[in-house]
Amino acid sequence: MRALIQRVTRASVTVDGQKIAEIEHGLLILVCAMSGDTETEADKLAQRISKLRIFKDDAGKMNRAVSDIGGACLVVSQFTLAADTSRGNRPGFSTAAPPEVGNHLYLHFAGALRGLGLAVQTGEFGADMAVSLLNDGPVTIWMDTADRS
Repeated sequence: MRALIQRVTRASVTVDGQKIAEIEHGLLILVCAMSGDTETEADKLAQRISKLRIFKDDAGKMNRAVSDIGGACLVVSQFTLAADTSRGNRPGFSTAAPPEVGNHLYLHFAGALRGLGLAVQTGEFGADMAVSLLNDGPVTIWMDTADRS
């Protein structure tokens, strides 16, 4: 699975003019299930992100995880993280998991974060979403479970 993690002061998702999710200080996590991914990858990604120390401690060092600061997570499905831009000008998305698998793993990932004690809000899988955020830092980190064995 792939994720783009942003440390945020606030973030929200709007669908059809209605705000469906909103968090204050925490993480905006854009996530994409890749072809061949399973719940194991979703669980590993949730574990890694939950322990990611990117929030400042009292000395101003990035030494705290989202749970340490009482932050929340806003999880948004984003199949475009699977973009293959190696040929031509139009990205291909054939490496993304099929929609039914992607939705299942997206929901499983959000549930895994909740299971780790984190407050989690979600976007709407497959919807045309307007995502608003105030990036804090800015701190933006890319993770891919395929990068680790």
